[in-house]
Amino acid sequence: MGKGKKGGKRLTKKQVAEKLQQFFEQQPGKTFSFKEIFKSLKLDTHPLKMLAIDVMEEMAWDDFLTKVTDSSYRLNQAGQVLEGRFVRKTNGKNSFVPDDGSTPIFVSERNSMAALNGDSVRVQLMARRKRHIKEAIVIQILKRAKDQVVGKLRVERDMAFLVTPENLYVHDIFIPKRKLKGGKTGDKAVVKITQWPDADHKNIMGEVVDVLGASGENDAEMHAILAQYGLPYTYPKAAEEAAERISAEITQKDYDEREDFRDVFTCTIDPRDAKDFDDALSIRLLDKGLWQVGVHIADVSHYVTEGSIIDKEAVKRATSVYLVDRTIPMLPERLCNFICSLRPDEEKLAYSVIFNMDENADIKAYRIVHTVIKSNRRYAYEEVQQLLEDNGVVDGTGNPAPPAPKGGYIGENADSLIMLDRLAKKLREKRFKNGAVKFDREELHFDIDEQGKPTRAYFKRSKDANKLIEEFMLLANKTVAESVGKPKAGRTPKTLPYRVHDNPDPQKLENLREFIVKFGYRLKTTSTKGETSRALNKLMSEVEGKREQNLIETVALRAMMKAKYSIHNIGHFGLAFDYYTHFTSPIRRYPDTMVHRLLTRYAAGGRSANKEHYEELCEHSSEMEQIAQNAERDSIKYKMVEFMADKLGEEYDAHISGIASYGIYCEIDENHCEGMVPMRDLDDDYYDFDERNYCLIGRRRHRKYQLGDPIRIQVARVDQEKRQLDFTVVEKTKTKK
Repeated sequence: MGKGKKGGKRLTKKQVAEKLQQFFEQQPGKTFSFKEIFKSLKLDTHPLKMLAIDVMEEMAWDDFLTKVTDSSYRLNQAGQVLEGRFVRKTNGKNSFVPDDGSTPIFVSERNSMAALNGDSVRVQLMARRKRHIKEAIVIQILKRAKDQVVGKLRVERDMAFLVTPENLYVHDIFIPKRKLKGGKTGDKAVVKITQWPDADHKNIMGEVVDVLGASGENDAEMHAILAQYGLPYTYPKAAEEAAERISAEITQKDYDEREDFRDVFTCTIDPRDAKDFDDALSIRLLDKGLWQVGVHIADVSHYVTEGSIIDKEAVKRATSVYLVDRTIPMLPERLCNFICSLRPDEEKLAYSVIFNMDENADIKAYRIVHTVIKSNRRYAYEEVQQLLEDNGVVDGTGNPAPPAPKGGYIGENADSLIMLDRLAKKLREKRFKNGAVKFDREELHFDIDEQGKPTRAYFKRSKDANKLIEEFMLLANKTVAESVGKPKAGRTPKTLPYRVHDNPDPQKLENLREFIVKFGYRLKTTSTKGETSRALNKLMSEVEGKREQNLIETVALRAMMKAKYSIHNIGHFGLAFDYYTHFTSPIRRYPDTMVHRLLTRYAAGGRSANKEHYEELCEHSSEMEQIAQNAERDSIKYKMVEFMADKLGEEYDAHISGIASYGIYCEIDENHCEGMVPMRDLDDDYYDFDERNYCLIGRRRHRKYQLGDPIRIQVARVDQEKRQLDFTVVEKTKTKK
């Protein structure tokens, strides 16, 4: 062992182990990276650092430490019995994910107690065998994840079965023939479990609660996706009937209690096929150089009272779900598409944030008020985009329209829309200057025929017209959050659901920094929140238009935390806002309705709402948002596979969009459909998975498959049931160094 370069004395392995033991025991519950450990213990030579890493590996093996990531550890405070979630794998490599967030533990099939995917379980750690991984045995199933399963029926002479697409059940589910509800072989069905496996019964028994239709039929497949996630595909009759009884009439009392904006130019700008119009913008000139912009939001809470039958259903759903070919609304259709929707030429009740701002988009005053509005015009994004471009706006440059020519701007309401675009661009410029992170990701869309079949797949990019609306919605959400979260001096902020976004994962940022060095880029990771976001933006600007753009953006996105709802405000890293909430979409998001109610309550002098109750609602809303996103993703996957079903054997240029230990994900350049080249088809060599550098490397020939590389593929297998596309490699296009 060499001496420390700063005169440090030689340390033995035992001494290093004692230092580490003392260090972790003094700070239980905290996770430390290698860098932090080396600095704290003054391990400043390479041999000492390597020795410490070896010792920590052994400590983790002996369960003294918990390995959090490849380069961070914390003290293991868990006992021999743990509670958490069971994850069932088709290959039998099941795992137990502890509730405390520590590393998942392997559970063999024989030790699983027939636990199913997502079940809450109690496990006992097994005695560690030398040179074997840590294992656990399920000793109790605390709560089943779900009691309804979706799959395909197989009806035989004496018995019927439900076969699930994921094959995550140890056995098929048995169904007595009298419990089939008319289902036939090949039908998609929802089955309720009536008997779980136990000491006396190995099989799962169930009964059909709904037959969705024949496999492959569009409605049956979309309903199956919803049912798989426990999402509703029909609206309860009682809630719809309650909505029918709600009066759409605006009373004299409503007019008296609200600000009247019916004579101010107001419009909605939405996707072409939208039916529920949550938000509208109004604009008028107050004095020379001072504009009044109104962000008007559908006043859902006026019609949906807390605790009502409609409200209870909305709480349960928490969000509207957007599948490729349909919307499953949070509210009954009469409310979301008619009464609350800000339809053109109809008087509507709104909750509004009214801004007085100068031509630089500096806010001179604002107020949050209940209003009555009347939208003059319903615009599609494409119409506004065309109007802007007709008047000299070049999309994506961030520049507003040039001054009006002699005859004035071209198009209906052009002056108002161009002014809104100009102000939005000023707001956007300031937001990025303050450190908002710039990720303009494209979204995959499909054109669908009358039978629900996809006829075209393409990426949709957010243009200036979309960004116009986005900026004013962001401003309204931020302003509402500040109005409650930043009270006058000496007062405590009242309860409010915030939309929070934590700082990026430091270890993943460090991985990103190390990764981009190979491409000649730099990223400072040990800096303040604002500096980190500005460094990320600088990186995004540098890679724009380069071959590695998609690759580096993907890796950077993986370092980001997920946004969620909480009454505990920690700010929003991605937007660089200290206070942010969701106020602008109450027709399709329940947290926005919660915010509307609390604002009304506080404006009337009401006391702060119950924190625990609202945090529970926030957690539920975050969970339902994630489930809805998963269902949406699955519907996209299904349509992708359906779109490629008649293209078996065809070859395409693609690029590598993901790398895993089991294969390579490839995205076709022409239509953006993604499939996988399974590892078994890469049979020209034995490939090692380099997780840190997002690549596979052949041991003998050193052939390398790197995230972002161009590749030529052939469509090899299409499985609509499992929503899987398999490709084979035709040739790996030669890449530039």
